[in-house]
Amino acid sequence: MLREPRSRWPRSVENKGVPQLNMTPAIDDIAVTFVNHATFLIQIGGIAILTDPIWSERASMFRRAGPRRVRKPGVAFDDLPKIDLILLSHNHYDHLDLATLKRLRQTFSPTVLLAAGDARLVGPLGFKDMRELDWWDETLIGEELKIVFVPAQHTSARGLLDRQQSLWGGYMIKSGGRLIYFSGDSGYSKHFSDIKLRLGSPDIAMLGIGSYEPRWFMKPIHMNPAEAVRAYGDLGAKHSIGMHFGTFQLTPEAIHQPQADLKAALSQSGISDREFVTLHEGETRIYRMPPA
Repeated sequence: MLREPRSRWPRSVENKGVPQLNMTPAIDDIAVTFVNHATFLIQIGGIAILTDPIWSERASMFRRAGPRRVRKPGVAFDDLPKIDLILLSHNHYDHLDLATLKRLRQTFSPTVLLAAGDARLVGPLGFKDMRELDWWDETLIGEELKIVFVPAQHTSARGLLDRQQSLWGGYMIKSGGRLIYFSGDSGYSKHFSDIKLRLGSPDIAMLGIGSYEPRWFMKPIHMNPAEAVRAYGDLGAKHSIGMHFGTFQLTPEAIHQPQADLKAALSQSGISDREFVTLHEGETRIYRMPPA
């Protein structure tokens, strides 16, 4: 990887999205705000959910080294609504950010769901309700919201001595007949078809489309856009949102390459770019669903 040529990213990029955080979605609607990277604010059934939240300057164990963000989060931390639930897919630094989690605990004291083995990292922060999950484990949030931790093809580690010592995965969110799938990080595999077979096709699937080059190294753990389109088909999803691009340069591809490659893959597959979209950081998309 060190020998791979890297595209030059800009040092700073302005966000274009305008969040709609004060609106209250109708009972059958889902509001999804793309914050950055793999962080989404999902508002459904009166519950506010954050996925893999990161507001830190770097995705790293160090404060002054490691991947630095080229754009601010699309939602300022102080503008967040009350957060009820945090979903953590795995323990890589760009997905499990302890500084951000500490701020969220101090401000909102939300429930935290996390992969088996990661309580050792998050537990010392003092969350009152923290639940470790294995693949296919289910847990209830209130009376209406069911969360299932689902398989992914990835890895885990915080350093050199803890590789594969905790699990990784994605989440299926079930509320009032609605299904929302957050993939976390994953390579392409049959688990997408398995998820559909076991849990049904999601209304919305959030799938990684970035950090995929070089393929000889990244293929097992990160999908490229063409594979994300295949995963979208395997899931039978009604809508999909691309993620994991445009904030931290983790791999050699250019900053806009994931979106360009996604456009080409959709065109080749005959899928409309209204079905599989990317959002600006800070943009809110309201999915108006027919009554369940």
